[in-house]
Amino acid sequence: MLQQTYTRFVKQLVINYIFGSSIAVLGVGGILIFSTLNLSLVEINVMIGILLTSAFIMVLCEFYSFYKQLQPIKITLTNTANTYADYQRAFLHIQRFPILTVKRIIGPHLLGLSVPAITLAIICIQLELLNMPIRYVFLASLGAVLIAGMHAFIEYFLTVKAIRPILDCLQETTQDIYQVSLSIHDDIIVSLRTKFLVGALFIGIFPVLLFSLATEVRFETLSLEVDFWNWGVMILLIAAAFSSFGAFLLFKDILQPINQLLKGMQNVENNNLTPAKELYSDEFSKVIQGFNSMVKGLEERNETNRQLMESFYQTLSTTLDARDPYTAGHSLRVSNYSVLIGQAAGMPPKQVEFLKNAALLHDIGKIGVKDEVLLKDGKLSDFEYEEIKRHPVLGATILNQVQPKEAMSPLIPGVRNHHERFDGQGYPDRLVAHEIPLFGRIIAVADAYDAMTSDRPYRMGMKQGKALAILESGRGTQWDPEFVDIFITLMKDETESALTSAQ
Repeated sequence: MLQQTYTRFVKQLVINYIFGSSIAVLGVGGILIFSTLNLSLVEINVMIGILLTSAFIMVLCEFYSFYKQLQPIKITLTNTANTYADYQRAFLHIQRFPILTVKRIIGPHLLGLSVPAITLAIICIQLELLNMPIRYVFLASLGAVLIAGMHAFIEYFLTVKAIRPILDCLQETTQDIYQVSLSIHDDIIVSLRTKFLVGALFIGIFPVLLFSLATEVRFETLSLEVDFWNWGVMILLIAAAFSSFGAFLLFKDILQPINQLLKGMQNVENNNLTPAKELYSDEFSKVIQGFNSMVKGLEERNETNRQLMESFYQTLSTTLDARDPYTAGHSLRVSNYSVLIGQAAGMPPKQVEFLKNAALLHDIGKIGVKDEVLLKDGKLSDFEYEEIKRHPVLGATILNQVQPKEAMSPLIPGVRNHHERFDGQGYPDRLVAHEIPLFGRIIAVADAYDAMTSDRPYRMGMKQGKALAILESGRGTQWDPEFVDIFITLMKDETESALTSAQ
């Protein structure tokens, strides 16, 4: 994965280099030279030769510099035995790569082009292959510095965009291996202030300076036949287009982290506590770190709340066990059976968690049933049976009083309707088939099985085979056939596994 990302990264850098160099050197530079100077056909060919030779030398110098800058990244991303420190060093080096790109353009790129070009131009003037004052060469070198500066400005933002996929991949890799994210911590490699100051310099001043340099030469070669204003407008349009593209890249660079933070806040609002990836080398890195600290705090708070709710559910269940010791452990077993059914049915983890807690509290309404009815050993009278039948509604009423309501509301349908029958003959609401809430249908199967197989003071629990046979006979009438089938399969598989282990 890292090697593939590295390959795409290098390809993108090469594309950016070709794009930026073509526009800056051959595009803006070439147009300025050939539109500003009055050259003969021979002189045009000489200038083309000078530009191509200088460009070739520039490419050689820059390739060497590019190779040296890439080596630390390549070593880490193509090695499978890295430590966290190795990934952290590579992460910081990649974060600095846009600055290294600027240095490469101002250094090997500019000098590799301008020094050979100036030297060759002076030689050609001395040999009378070019007919122009030598000071034009030095004016051209000033223009080259301007163009190289604007090229570096644009290339910086193109490189910033290119490094984000590889930073993202490194973040995922270290998170998977070490469960720790990479970060530049308190370092700021390039501040927003620097970006805006440099941006204002090149976006605002570049067109004026470039036009001034070109006009300095053009006025000396001006003839009455030449439409100076058409030429001037063309030069200004080229410079303005170059500046506008730089301004657009600056705008996109600022907008990207803002959009990421907005998306992160929407996720938090939807209770999706996903940390934002730290992909920035300016002050936004600290903003992202602050956002991630907030997300971590919310996760810890949610985990604390979850543990408190779990403790609350266990306490209620234990309270019921203390009230009715003959059924102690029943709620926990029903909860475990219900979870097995829910998982086998393909329910998502969050829903299984709700099902587990609903099953744990399914009989909580029995707290409101009189002792002489709840603890009676013998057969219940009709009146006493009606009293017992009140416990689902009592349980739903109890949970409906618990705050926050949103924590309890997913559990209430399972508690209220776990004694409904699939044929509509159950209680309390006489719901039919899939009118019965999902949790109610699952808990009904788990509750019935545990009631049949558990010992009571007045009877022994059934054997598993007999209990499963009763469930089978009641599928589609008393219980949901889908969940009966799932539960029977689970119990038979468990039995076979136990027999295999015993052998």
